[in-house]
Amino acid sequence: MSLAALPTPFRDNQIDDAALARQIERQITSGTSGLVVCGSTGEAAALTPAEHEQLVRIVVSVAAGRVPVIAGCTSAATANAVALAVAATRAGADGLLCAAPPYCKPTQEGIATHIGAVARASGLPVILYDVPGRVGVAIADATVARLFEAGSIIGIKDATADLSRPPRLRALCGEHLLQLSGDDATQLAYRAMGGHGCISVAANVAPALCALLHRAWDEGDLATAAELRDHLSRLHTALFAETNPIPLKAALAELGLCGAAVRAPLTQAEPATVERLRHMLQGIMLLETARGRAPPAYRPVVKRRSA
Repeated sequence: MSLAALPTPFRDNQIDDAALARQIERQITSGTSGLVVCGSTGEAAALTPAEHEQLVRIVVSVAAGRVPVIAGCTSAATANAVALAVAATRAGADGLLCAAPPYCKPTQEGIATHIGAVARASGLPVILYDVPGRVGVAIADATVARLFEAGSIIGIKDATADLSRPPRLRALCGEHLLQLSGDDATQLAYRAMGGHGCISVAANVAPALCALLHRAWDEGDLATAAELRDHLSRLHTALFAETNPIPLKAALAELGLCGAAVRAPLTQAEPATVERLRHMLQGIMLLETARGRAPPAYRPVVKRRSA
């Protein structure tokens, strides 16, 4: 399954509701299996609590039950994470995505306590987000198993790129732990190692191709899955040339899907990154149009040259 980690579009530093709605419709009609809102791709750390709840409400309303909506609720303070989880529940989210508290570097006991508190407060299914590169601490396999056995989580988004991990977690937790990759570049290899899908950044640009990659794997069409992997590899590299979601928003602006604005301390993409994306996107979008259901045409936004 391919789930999209949605960015938060801004216009005049406010949430661009219309652009977000267009993105959601595009995802659903292109075969995306689920939508993740208020994650790291959505610049959750730069959102106010009111904006967080507003975003969840918008996505839930536009999705209208057609695909599940998973809301991020990561925070350095457990009380704040619980408040975000409760608000997302109130806004109609189907599940939650929760990482270890960033910056604090808690122990494994602290991580288990934090996630358990979120799960108890909301009552929604929780997907654990293991992303040590952002939060500063890794989640041990034993902690994953402990949280799963306690009923605190139903799955994991694994952004460690440790391809030996899916079989280890399967041995500890059994086959019912949902294992989702958080690393676009290795998502097909992750499937080969026993994973179930990917929460993807690239799916925002090429949702049909990402959905088709996972469908091909599920149907045993390894040749098509490998072909799509290779086509998407340049996109994956380009989208992480700078901190996510800087290049992603630049790419979506090139496609005319939303503005490129990000909130400080993030800055807009360097000209070299934009140029790299511009050259790469046309081929990707031609393939998206040919292989997908109804993706929009490629409409590059080219600034006028100054006289």
